[in-house]
Amino acid sequence: MACASCLSLLLVLAMSSAASAQLSSTFYDTSCPKALATIKSAVDAAVAQEARMGASLLRLHFHDCFVQGCDASVLLAGNEQNAGPNLSLRGFNVIDSIKTQLEAICKQTVSCADILAVAARDSVVALGGPSWTVLLGRRDSTTAASSTTVMNSLLPPSSSLAQLISGYGNLGLNPTDMVALSGAHTIGQAHCPSYRAHIYSDTNINQAFATSLKASCPAGSGGAAVLAPLDTTTPTRFDNAYFSNLLSQKGLLHSDQELFNGGSTDNIVRSFASSASAFGSAFATAMVKMGNISPKTGSQGQVRTTCSKVN
Repeated sequence: MACASCLSLLLVLAMSSAASAQLSSTFYDTSCPKALATIKSAVDAAVAQEARMGASLLRLHFHDCFVQGCDASVLLAGNEQNAGPNLSLRGFNVIDSIKTQLEAICKQTVSCADILAVAARDSVVALGGPSWTVLLGRRDSTTAASSTTVMNSLLPPSSSLAQLISGYGNLGLNPTDMVALSGAHTIGQAHCPSYRAHIYSDTNINQAFATSLKASCPAGSGGAAVLAPLDTTTPTRFDNAYFSNLLSQKGLLHSDQELFNGGSTDNIVRSFASSASAFGSAFATAMVKMGNISPKTGSQGQVRTTCSKVN
């Protein structure tokens, strides 16, 4: 009986490895050789027009991979997009434009899931961050996740350190990966309701920093359209300032400051704050791991011709 269980486990592990192994950095070299250059050109143009778009495109990839794997289900119109945590997602128009360009040169070849993965990398690079080799060959889901699944899969800004470690751990990402990926908050902005509780109720926050935020984010309710940069030091540059901010108790979200609050990840934050290269390397490693979460490959799913709807 024990051996049968071992065999089952080995089979599951082998199948899991096979799925990841089918992803390849050279996947489109023959079928669509201009794919990566096309995506990069479009991302560079979008970020040049609005720096915040880089953070928005990176966030799309996160919200895709954390909910039923990196399968572009987040791009399906309605569905996941209507779940609370996804209502503020942006950048769909940029992805749609890239898809249109790719369909014109390589019909039904490059998946929307792969576009998200490459656009995330190119966005980080465009804002001065590290690069990494994106593994390709994901296919697109034909079904979106339910709102309940989205709510259960995406960690809210109220998350504790234990919840963050557990949530990332369930996806095969260790605490170092979790802290590094949280460093994506070195770019982008958050809405007042996301940080209201932190600035009014938490004590582990720089009081002058909290006071400055309270000026535009009212207590109780309101301020839904008010935005604040997740990294006040260099809000549109992908660097390690986010971690230096945490050392000064200037994390915008409760979940940000939890990374440096007397817990097990304090030393990781210190390491990234003192070394931009250490952060960049860890972030690149973690992004490749995140991009490998439950990809559809081979004959699974489909390559959508329009990212917002199934074929």
